[in-house]
Amino acid sequence: MAIILRLDRMMADRKISLNELSEKVGVANVNLSKLKNGKVSAIRFSTLEAICKTLNCQPGDILEYKDDE
Repeated sequence: MAIILRLDRMMADRKISLNELSEKVGVANVNLSKLKNGKVSAIRFSTLEAICKTLNCQPGDILEYKDDE
């Protein structure tokens, strides 16, 4: 099972920088950077909610499931 993070694509579509998103969401820049680069194993629902609210998107726009098969 693989969950693919598409935060970088959504940020590019919305023309928002990592620093600006970090400020608006209230999450440290380094933590958002790890999330953007897929270097995390979990995400808090409150963080996901804040990102979706800021980027005006759905969780499915950021997260994608890909079967290993």
